[in-house]
Amino acid sequence: MEKLTYYFIFLDDNDIRVKGTRVGIETILYDYIYRDRSPEAIANTYDSLTLEQVYATILYYLQNQDRVRQYIANWLEWGHQMREEQKRNPPAISEKISQLRKQRLLSCRGDRN
Repeated sequence: MEKLTYYFIFLDDNDIRVKGTRVGIETILYDYIYRDRSPEAIANTYDSLTLEQVYATILYYLQNQDRVRQYIANWLEWGHQMREEQKRNPPAISEKISQLRKQRLLSCRGDRN
């Protein structure tokens, strides 16, 4: 397993990246586990990944299933919390875009009358 960890940078318990990329293992494993994508399809999707790196990530998962399942569960929960927070406190630009859409919709309706 020591050689396998060569493929990764362990920034902290909830941030494991593929070495030489900005890709977290959760990105690869979500595609592999939840979207049932092949390693080849995943490698073709992300230009910065090699097929070897994808296979190394899958092997790391298979050798550390309990730890990695918890890692992915934490990542999914964090994403859910961030989406909920954004709904409660949308960025100012989101409000501006929403207002512009409403104005455009109203002006389009006015053109039809």
